Amino acid sequence: MVDERIRQQGETAMKSPFYTAEHDAFRDVMRRFVEKEITPFAHEWDEAGEFPRVLYRKAAEIGLMGLGFPEEYGGITADQFMKIVASQELARAGAGGVSASLMSHTIGSPPIARAARPEVKGRVLPQVLSGEKISALAITEPGGGSDVANLSTRARRDGDHYVVSGEKTFITSGMRADYLTVAVRTGGEGAGGVSLLLIEGDTPGLSRTKLKKMGWWASDTATLHFDQCRVPAGNLIGEEGQGFKIIMQNFNSERMGMAASCTAFARVCLDEAVAYAKERKTFGKPLAQHQVIRHKIVDMAQKVAASQAMLEMLAWRLERGESPVAEICMMKNQATQTMAFCASEAVQIFGGAGFMRGIKAERIYREVKVNAVGGGTEEIMKDLASRQMGL
Repeated sequence: MVDERIRQQGETAMKSPFYTAEHDAFRDVMRRFVEKEITPFAHEWDEAGEFPRVLYRKAAEIGLMGLGFPEEYGGITADQFMKIVASQELARAGAGGVSASLMSHTIGSPPIARAARPEVKGRVLPQVLSGEKISALAITEPGGGSDVANLSTRARRDGDHYVVSGEKTFITSGMRADYLTVAVRTGGEGAGGVSLLLIEGDTPGLSRTKLKKMGWWASDTATLHFDQCRVPAGNLIGEEGQGFKIIMQNFNSERMGMAASCTAFARVCLDEAVAYAKERKTFGKPLAQHQVIRHKIVDMAQKVAASQAMLEMLAWRLERGESPVAEICMMKNQATQTMAFCASEAVQIFGGAGFMRGIKAERIYREVKVNAVGGGTEEIMKDLASRQMGL
């Protein structure tokens, strides 16, 4: 357990000119929520492979679910820094699986808010933002992930409906989602043939298979099977053939959110390692008095500080209306690599205790790779960044 002095040191490291009194007030609300509603149960939920559905409603009560969505549907105005606060306070529980599923609407619902028909927005968004219903995004297929332009799930127009057949996999909240924002092929080959459809969870012909994972155990993850599912044509999000563009807009926001979370998970590992190194004694003195351990901790702190600074500068640029795609790609890699480094070093400092289930560092260590792969792999991020740089 991180003692109060270590907690305060972490807070000092996070001081930044970008945060206002409003951000700080929301941080306090988030911290109390996480400390009461998530942290005490994180290990139990991870072992159980799920968390109670009532958590969505509790998150909605403090404004978390509506953050950044239109007020007319129950949303709350929020800038990039408010979103960083939300992501990073959730990460303090060291339970990525809970964060991933609880916040799956932040990738599933923005396309609805941005491009769905008014009737669909009015019907779906209030239910999701109140925590009554769960929203998920379904893009990845068994035959491909980041290659969105070549997806194969087909939606054939038949009168007032689309008939959908195909599969999606690695879908966060896939088992419990009431609303699925699904990428489908309505036209020919390539990006121009991709559209987005809202498919409701009780649609006949939809079946789901739960997947077992290395980490994020508390997050339900599924393969979705669409067998001639009839979906009302009014559930089309945007226009036919415009899905790829909407998906790409969604990715930038997703990657910023992941970068914020991963940087915070790295900080959790740092704080846990520092607390343990002060308490654990070897060869007659605390671990922290061994130079090799102190150097490990400094390396961790350096990487966390660099990642946080890069994250906040990018958030500032986004607030100014810029679209620094290359830097966002690099930011995601920077954050996930920082998380990987800090998780590994924390487990090393804990020694045998770090290999035991139940501590945050061990759980975060198992969650490293899903972050390095999800939202665009390291390799895809580098390739996209290089192309944005004109290489």
